[in-house]
Amino acid sequence: MPNAPIDHAAALAMWADYRAAHPTIATDAEEPPAERFGDHPELTDELLGLVLDGTKRATATLVAEFEAEGQALPRVGSHWIACDSTGAPRVILRSIELRVGPFTSVDAAFAYDEGEDDRSLESWRENHARYWRRAAAAIGIEWTEQHEVVFERFSVVWPPEAARVESASSATT
Repeated sequence: MPNAPIDHAAALAMWADYRAAHPTIATDAEEPPAERFGDHPELTDELLGLVLDGTKRATATLVAEFEAEGQALPRVGSHWIACDSTGAPRVILRSIELRVGPFTSVDAAFAYDEGEDDRSLESWRENHARYWRRAAAAIGIEWTEQHEVVFERFSVVWPPEAARVESASSATT
């Protein structure tokens, strides 16, 4: 079963609320993309749950996925809206660190910050290779370890209760 379509009207309303509350930070030239983690409902909601509880503060995406969707690569300071499997926007994320490199260039610190599985580099490589084989096939390419990956660290900035979890988890690490 696939994820439900994203509720773009609700995502834009969330963005408008954030911009009204933080006009000096929400300065993106265009409305941020509304996206989701994962490629099926269980994975989407599991990964979003890790964001909401403060565990997941990084993500990785194939450059080819951005190209297939006609999207520009993120930049430091840009925002995006993470949605759940029902298509509802749940949080606004702000990119705080970006690096592009091959799959093989990931390090243990990044794997830990992604917060998935046991947070080890080994499990990161295994799970992401499996995921990107599916994602690449979905856009008509064959995945290899040499594909370029966008390694992104982010902070949760909206809604306020989610941003408070961010502040609390930062204070304890």
